Amino acid sequence: MSPILAVHVAGGTLGLVSGAAALSFRKGSRWHALAGKVFVASMLAMAAGAIPLAFWKHEAGNVIGGIFTFYLILTAWLTARRTEGTAGKLGWVVLLIPVAVGVVNWYAGIEKLRSPGPPTDGVPAGMNLFLGSVMLLAAVGDVRMLLRGGIEGSARIARHLWRMCFGLFIASGSFFLGPSNRPLRFLSAMGLHQHFLKTVLRQEVLLFLAVLPLLLLIFWLIRVRFMKAIQDRAVRYRTKGPSALSVDPV
Repeated sequence: MSPILAVHVAGGTLGLVSGAAALSFRKGSRWHALAGKVFVASMLAMAAGAIPLAFWKHEAGNVIGGIFTFYLILTAWLTARRTEGTAGKLGWVVLLIPVAVGVVNWYAGIEKLRSPGPPTDGVPAGMNLFLGSVMLLAAVGDVRMLLRGGIEGSARIARHLWRMCFGLFIASGSFFLGPSNRPLRFLSAMGLHQHFLKTVLRQEVLLFLAVLPLLLLIFWLIRVRFMKAIQDRAVRYRTKGPSALSVDPV
């Protein structure tokens, strides 16, 4: 095992564990912050290791996936670290990443739709178009933030949340839905009984674990938005009384 592969595997494993822990702990707590720091460091290491490994194996899709994951985790971390309402000048340079990889993914997806037979890289065209759309939407979000000079409040929390969760989704999808049942091979290498693992790690279980970060992403985004609305209503009630919550007649 090469040192880069060891860093990639260790970073990915620790990223999945720390990511699950960060989602489980109360947001803003000391344990959430600690798990988040471990998650950021391990995911950046995982993505940084994936890029050269995929390049040497001529796996263009994994090179793009590693770059985009690195971008997502880095910008999510910077969003939480920066003071509200500020944006760094480096953002205009980092913006080139989602634009470039988004266009490449869309081009690859369209080419696959136009070509007969299954895709040579095993990735369906729909997945390329989906990831390309997410990348371009991330670029749009960067432009809006940079033009406004930063974001604050619930928008800042939402930006941090969706980028962290989608980065975790890329890692979980690669691990649980990767070739040759990676979870089974990983746990078997630790000496666990394969027959029992084959019974537990069925395809539907792996699929659920792969998309779980997306489900949690939807839950937290809805909660952040609704909690903000509830807090605003409470502030209006305290300052203006019950009449502030009434609905104007149409």
